[in-house]
Amino acid sequence: MKRRHAGGLLVTSLAMWMANVANPVQAQGVAYNFSPVNQFGIQLTAAYWNPIISYVSEKSGVKLNLKIGRTSADTTSYVLAKEVEFVFSNHLFSPEREKLGWKVFGRRQTPALHGEIVVPEDSPIIDLAQLNAKEVVFAGPEAFIIYKVPYAHMLSLKINAKPVFAGNQDAAFAQLFSGKALAAGANSQLRDGYARRENKKFRVLWSSEPFQDLALMASGKVPEKDVNAVAQAFWEMHKDPVGKDILQRASKEVGLSSDAFFIPATAADYASYRRFFQAAPVSLH
Repeated sequence: MKRRHAGGLLVTSLAMWMANVANPVQAQGVAYNFSPVNQFGIQLTAAYWNPIISYVSEKSGVKLNLKIGRTSADTTSYVLAKEVEFVFSNHLFSPEREKLGWKVFGRRQTPALHGEIVVPEDSPIIDLAQLNAKEVVFAGPEAFIIYKVPYAHMLSLKINAKPVFAGNQDAAFAQLFSGKALAAGANSQLRDGYARRENKKFRVLWSSEPFQDLALMASGKVPEKDVNAVAQAFWEMHKDPVGKDILQRASKEVGLSSDAFFIPATAADYASYRRFFQAAPVSLH
């Protein structure tokens, strides 16, 4: 693990290092940073993504390094500062950020995501109105599904909850079940995974319209041949026995289903995100 600057982490697995030693031509070529949104803690995020990007690097011949911050907001700050070239994110669909020129090339094949407001199953909270003036924990101010969508809904109902930011979804749930917050913003996919991993039960107070899973995106400064090579490696991963095994083991690590693989996608798949920003308060852009 190598520190880039205060608060930032550049995470590279031993497997990736060994692959580069075995393939010196690739190791000496151009390397790009890949920043997925922190959906879990740093260790679990690295455990999921390192074997995947190691495989994609080897298959595509395009070297990718995993670069994540301590929180999802930190990671997105690297993206906005143009320190990364590939992302797995849903933080770039606001009108202002679409001008940055990021191109969607893929997504994970999973059921649609829903933003939620949740409480423990045995909580006395049964109605959103009970959360007025109370602390509700969210992953972070950049989290689209976990924060912006549910908080916008609460504001539309004139429910003035007090947002508290935990850094990622797992940390938010930890605060919820420790009693530090009465409710939490949630991503339905991550809630399901956490429930399986930690044997916890939730009550969903509210659920949003469906949104596609996060997008694989490339910066406009990456040459098209490199984008195409990386995209093809992601798309074909589940068809290769080695790649399929890596995906299934990584998915099990975080509580995803065994068939959560990557498929082609375009900007059109994210129309629901754009609709959200048409009606959302500017403060949530």
